[in-house]
Amino acid sequence: MIRLSPRQTGALLGVALAAAAAPAAALDWSGVPATRMVLLYPGQASWEWALSKNDHSAAPKFREGKNCKACHIKEEEQIGNALASGARLEKAPIPGKRGAIPLDVRFAQDGKRLYVQLEWQDRTPLPVEKSDKEFPVKATMMMDDGKVLEFARAGCWAICHDDVNGMASAEPGKDLHKYLARSRAKLGRSGGGDALKPQGDLDTMFNDGQFIEYWQARLKPGAPAVAADGRALEKRTDNAKSVVTAEAKLTGGKWVVEMSRPLVVGQPGYKDIVPGKVYTIGFAVHEDHANGRFHQVSLEYTVALDGEADIIVAKK
Repeated sequence: MIRLSPRQTGALLGVALAAAAAPAAALDWSGVPATRMVLLYPGQASWEWALSKNDHSAAPKFREGKNCKACHIKEEEQIGNALASGARLEKAPIPGKRGAIPLDVRFAQDGKRLYVQLEWQDRTPLPVEKSDKEFPVKATMMMDDGKVLEFARAGCWAICHDDVNGMASAEPGKDLHKYLARSRAKLGRSGGGDALKPQGDLDTMFNDGQFIEYWQARLKPGAPAVAADGRALEKRTDNAKSVVTAEAKLTGGKWVVEMSRPLVVGQPGYKDIVPGKVYTIGFAVHEDHANGRFHQVSLEYTVALDGEADIIVAKK
């Protein structure tokens, strides 16, 4: 029997911990097809706006259950440009803001982890106020496993309400973050405000998986990507320690970002990613040092390890 000194034991333990905490090795993406999505600038279009027939001509169809993508696929650039220009649904247009960003998305898994690769054209940040002073760019993926119907129908708009920060009904000086409608006791045309359901009800929803999981890569040219993850229910909340890893490079004027996490994390706040289940996903890119709503977002898409979905995850 070989006995190790305390110093040797400590050194081996340090190596093991370092290996456990290290980011997953970059995946070989050769042969994995890309899905082209067009992210659009959403302006102040909210969940409540989408439901109001006085504001949104397709509201009756939406109320009946028609999804956003069913009506607006292939219209993203047209819609985004109109909103970014201030022609509608934008009280504070930013000169030069891109109305649309083409995004190439790839998914893969190796039996242990789910990987997503995002690629899009970068541009010099606009000379505007830096609401995020540290990171000029952020890339986010949101995901649900069927527990949140409104996310399956409208993607990112499920957590974008008329009274959250920067939106049309926001109260000056009030800090209200994105949330799911089900977390509020009542919801009107201006949103749900502070009308939170009892904490016990919120805890039950969370334990039942009625939340949106998100992954985020925070990006700065010439620096390693910073990974974050979290959930949105009564508000958007970063987890104290991210299990998501992120790697990024800016080359040839393009960002290439890879994020991954274990298929099954085994902790509250994460969705199990398993065969036989379809997941709804949505993407967002914050450029120009933007925070909050001044981003570009995708319509809702579906992804699965097998079966039928917009994207079937490649096995590597």
